[in-house]
Amino acid sequence: MSDSNPPVIVLNPVDDVGVARRSIQKNTGTGIGDLIATDHIGRGHKVALKAIKAGQEVHKFGQVIGVATADIAPGQHIHLHNLQMIDSEHEHQFATGNKDEELLPEAERRTFMGYDRGPGGVGTRNYIGIISSVNCSATVSRYIAEHFNRSGGLEGFGNVDGVVALTHGGGCAINNKSEGYRILTRTIQGYARHPNFGGILMIGLGCETNQIAPILEHYKLAEGALLRTMTIQQTGGTRKTIEKAQEIIREMLPIVNSVERTEQPLSALKLALECGGSDGYSGISANPALGVASDLLVRHGGTSVLAETPEIYGAEHLLTRRAVTPAVAEKLMSRIDWWRDYTARNGDELNNNPSYGNKQGGLTTILEKSLGAVAKGGTMPLKAVYEYAEMVTEKGFVFMDTPGYDPAAVTGQVAGGCNVICFTTGRGSVSGFKPAPCIKIATNTDMYEHMDEDMDINCGGIVTGDDTIEAAGKRIFEDIIAVASGKKTVSEVYDYGDNEFVPWQVGAIT
Repeated sequence: MSDSNPPVIVLNPVDDVGVARRSIQKNTGTGIGDLIATDHIGRGHKVALKAIKAGQEVHKFGQVIGVATADIAPGQHIHLHNLQMIDSEHEHQFATGNKDEELLPEAERRTFMGYDRGPGGVGTRNYIGIISSVNCSATVSRYIAEHFNRSGGLEGFGNVDGVVALTHGGGCAINNKSEGYRILTRTIQGYARHPNFGGILMIGLGCETNQIAPILEHYKLAEGALLRTMTIQQTGGTRKTIEKAQEIIREMLPIVNSVERTEQPLSALKLALECGGSDGYSGISANPALGVASDLLVRHGGTSVLAETPEIYGAEHLLTRRAVTPAVAEKLMSRIDWWRDYTARNGDELNNNPSYGNKQGGLTTILEKSLGAVAKGGTMPLKAVYEYAEMVTEKGFVFMDTPGYDPAAVTGQVAGGCNVICFTTGRGSVSGFKPAPCIKIATNTDMYEHMDEDMDINCGGIVTGDDTIEAAGKRIFEDIIAVASGKKTVSEVYDYGDNEFVPWQVGAIT
């Protein structure tokens, strides 16, 4: 860290708190005037910049993050012991803060090397997928994938990235007229038509509620050489199903292997914006840097998809102002209202967040976390709001309604067509999300160096003052293009992504 940078970062002139760049010992200076830390302040944690009365609103990022539960003196640590959540009561302005997307001229837009699937979009990877319609076919699906991935079944097919078994815990004991059923089938069909798959085999048990045929019919998916279906019961049991499935995939392999990467416009990229294992630096470094990359992608004609509705709660007013029309803003607010009702019905609340690790990293309330999380979405106009796993068709910056739970959130984004993922983390999340490559972006240098084999990009220099948000954002943008063109991410090197297919389960299981 440069000696000229004070130990405490002040993010906005109206803020009541600063954020520690590093651990600050009790009774030592903060670098902010003559302010002395009267408590130990952990790295990423908040220190009071001024006196705050009990009941007074506390500001960070220039926004309210909670209310003081006790009188707080300058220099004191502010966290769970003296700051609590308050309900979000912002004035929601609709479509008032729009800026021009400022799209670059076609001749100046960047390209990447991808797999052209025609009307199905452009892939950044070339997998074969096995989708189980129900948990009962999960084991068989995994056996089949393991045969090809671990037993030399892909020898001679070097252009195939692997065989992915997409298994889950549902598919039966569910009302086929329910919201949960619609979400599950919408998720499955989104993966079945995802451009990162060159071929798909769907496997059911046979007697489950979630029948394959209605999914194909409703979503107009036609069986053919590269989309096949089967059930264990109709085929004659476990062994026969595995053998038949292996035969089907061997028929697909030469076709899928023959597809080559070609130059494609960045308008074919759909980028999932995700954060997990956040800390007090997430909203200061990696998230705003990813926001810069998101803006650059949009300017080049691409699409970026922000998600995790519970983790924009308290900051949604910043998005409604950016909506291109009042109708888009109203749709976002309707999803917030749905979540309020949903959590209340289940004896929960939207402030069941931050997580344990988030709190250890310095985040106190969901308002604070949300204000940092929305920074991933940059500054571009909000073009559309999508329901979970709904196909993303609008170009530009959009939002998808998902839970805050990372595997479920990203599953929805990938089902919507996202073919690259950027995942910011301060605590060290390590998951991947086949078939889409996942770029891990560290918020702080200490964690990056400690877990360097699991991180792709370090934004910790923003915290220390050795880097800038703009420069880091440009590095992320360049890495997005490189990964979309075939560069492996660290999660791919470790072969993460077989267990993170987690469709959102909503409603009763009977």
